[in-house]
Amino acid sequence: MGLAQYADDGIFAPRKIADVFRTTSEEVARTAGLGKDAVQRRDRVQSDRTQSRLREMIEVINKVEPRFGSALIAYAWYRSEPLPGFSGQTAMQLVRAGRAEDVLDYVDAVDAGVHA
Repeated sequence: MGLAQYADDGIFAPRKIADVFRTTSEEVARTAGLGKDAVQRRDRVQSDRTQSRLREMIEVINKVEPRFGSALIAYAWYRSEPLPGFSGQTAMQLVRAGRAEDVLDYVDAVDAGVHA
């Protein structure tokens, strides 16, 4: 799925993200490493930090969605599957720690057959 389906007028909308993943906006905030205010207050939703975290989360999920067949299953993987070579951390934990690029690189390496 494209990034646009998760946004309103170019701004990532926690409510739309939550609807796709069948969860709550508050859970989306926790998954992205944000506080509840980040998804409830308009000024915070539009902040660079909130938008960056939501974008990173969606980029990783979108990248792995084709292998799982649905955004919902990709979201479950993102939250719960430990990644080899990252001390048992999940993609969610790594993105929350500011390591989204590492996760994207890992997924690219798996797709290229580097990690089997």
